[in-house]
Parts: sequence; C-alpha cells; structure tokens
Amino acid sequence: MTVLAFLDYASVFVFALTGALVASRAQLDLIGFVFIASLTAVGGGTLRDIILNRDTVFWVAHPTYIGVASVAAVLVFFTAHLFESRYRAIVWLDACALAVAVPAGVAVALALGQPPSIVVIMGIITGCSGGLMRDVVCNEVPLVLKQGELYVTCALFGGGAASVALYFELPQPIALLICAGSAFALRAGSIAFGWHLPVYKGFAPRQ
Repeated sequence: MTVLAFLDYASVFVFALTGALVASRAQLDLIGFVFIASLTAVGGGTLRDIILNRDTVFWVAHPTYIGVASVAAVLVFFTAHLFESRYRAIVWLDACALAVAVPAGVAVALALGQPPSIVVIMGIITGCSGGLMRDVVCNEVPLVLKQGELYVTCALFGGGAASVALYFELPQPIALLICAGSAFALRAGSIAFGWHLPVYKGFAPRQ
C-alpha cells in the first residue's frame, strides 16, 4: 500500500467515525448512519479530486473506501451509547481525522505537480469539507465556523508546514508527517487550552 492510499484509508475511516457519531446525536437509523458517515468520509476528497480534475474520483476508482466508511458506521451504530460525551468524542476524533486528511490532500496535489499555493489549498479542502458537509446536513453548527475554534487555521498551518519542509528538500514522507503533526498539535491546543485567533467584534450602528 502506498503512503497516499494509507492516508486516504485512514482519513476515510476516522472521518466516518465522526460522521456516525453525529448521526447518533441526530438519532438516525442504520442507513442514515452509513449515509452521514460516507458523506463525511469522502466529501472532502471528492471536492478535491473534482477541482484538480483527476481522472477518476478516488472512491469511484476504489469503492472499498465506501466499504470502510460503512464498517465504521455500523461499528458506531452499536457502540455510540458507550460514550459518556459523544460531542467530546466527535471533537477529538475530528482532530485526528483532520491530521490525516490534510496530508492526504497535500500528497494528491504534489503527485499532480501542483504549486505550493494549490498544495496548501487542497490540504485545507480535503481536511475541512467533509466535516462541514456532515454538520450542515445534520443541522449542527459547523465546527469549522464555531467562534473561538481553530480549525481551518490548523489545516492551513499543516499544509504550510509541509510546503516549507519540501522547500528545504526534506523527503516527502517526512514533510507529510510534519504536516500531520503540525495540524494535530494546533487543533489539540485549541481543544485542550482554548487557543484561538482574535474574532471580529463590530460596533453597534449609530442611531
């Protein structure tokens, strides 16, 4: 298995777990679990592949990705009740998925010979789009838009770190590892310690 395939499978599985946990909060049936898990798992990669005009979207070329997402959905369907705080589990699993999906998007863009700016953007799209689709469909406030949350910033930081590592001619697997570690460290700090960027505070309009 190639590094890219491993990253894609790992991203699909972990994002599918988060999708299924959100489905459990919405009290959906088993098919609903599979749908939301699959949407979360492949949504970002699908958007990435369409934008990059890849010959075939990754899960269409290899339908086993949907199988992996379905297995994750069934697993959560029968075990979600064991989690004391499903939201907390979603947040931390989502952080793990982000740390895998961003380097997966970076690796795809690199394989297609894209410039650094596009490499970073594809990392962001792959890491953030599936979770955004999941939350919108399930009528949840998207994690990527919650005030005080570092999310897209983490994907940007991870993709940027990979580009810097490659600029200094580090091997690509090392650059992808740096990407994953950077994205996860920043996201974990946001969750555990409340790290955040300043938010805009408007002034009340004059009467």
